Amino acid sequence: MQQTALVPYAHLPQAHHDRHVLTSTVDVFGAAHWLLAERAPQPGGDVLPFDALVVSVDLGGNVELTELSAVWARWPHLDRLPDGGFVVAASRVRRYEDTHQVQVFDALGRETSSFSVGDAIEHLLVDEAGQIWVGHFDENPIGIHRWSSTGRHTWTSDDAGIPGLFDCYALNVSGTTAWACPYTDFPLVEIRPDRTDRPVRVWANRVRGSHALAVHDERVAFYGGYGEERDRLAHGEIGETSVEPTDVGLLTLPDGSAPGRRRVVGRGSRIYVQAEPFTTWGVFDLSS
Repeated sequence: MQQTALVPYAHLPQAHHDRHVLTSTVDVFGAAHWLLAERAPQPGGDVLPFDALVVSVDLGGNVELTELSAVWARWPHLDRLPDGGFVVAASRVRRYEDTHQVQVFDALGRETSSFSVGDAIEHLLVDEAGQIWVGHFDENPIGIHRWSSTGRHTWTSDDAGIPGLFDCYALNVSGTTAWACPYTDFPLVEIRPDRTDRPVRVWANRVRGSHALAVHDERVAFYGGYGEERDRLAHGEIGETSVEPTDVGLLTLPDGSAPGRRRVVGRGSRIYVQAEPFTTWGVFDLSS
């Protein structure tokens, strides 16, 4: 089976390796960010809130540090807003965290707003307009939603005609467009809320279990799967009503090894992969 190696993309500077990586992401403009704490969350609950550090590395390798005060999320999602601020969100909602589930910080690390978007966040990605896209997993199967940075609900998948939307396995946000591949039917879904005539398009898809996808022109790649297909990279062509499979291979780390535990982020034609210990990002680009 053909193997495709990730290309090294960004790394956490060595000076910050003594801190615990709570989470990490690559934003819509291509900068990588790490949310760091002094130590890992402890079983049984921590004293909240706590202070955290965001280390950002841009496309030129320049490093920026942002200290965030009074973070509530023990198991967070992170992304950057176009104005330089950050969004930190708790994937699970506990009683005392509900109003603090999503915290928005300005570029100086000060909280400017907080709100709830619902339990069981699988993906949280900010688009170029500063809209926050949230996909949920099956412990709260409410679909895909879009929010403003002040907590205004700006789009919902309710009544959008997306078949089998029970768990948002894969979500890709680029520009102001979202692509998804949700469980149980795993269709390829394009979401453009500002396209009034047809905001949602759906294509039938036979690739099951993917947790990330990349789209370029009429081509799509799905990454991940069940069991032995965990490292699968499946390619397809987008037709009128369905995705037609073309070839299947494996996606590996730059050295050819399997990623093991990993984080993934889909952005347009790119899938970013970060393997344990979560200090480096590699990239697969479908447009290359």
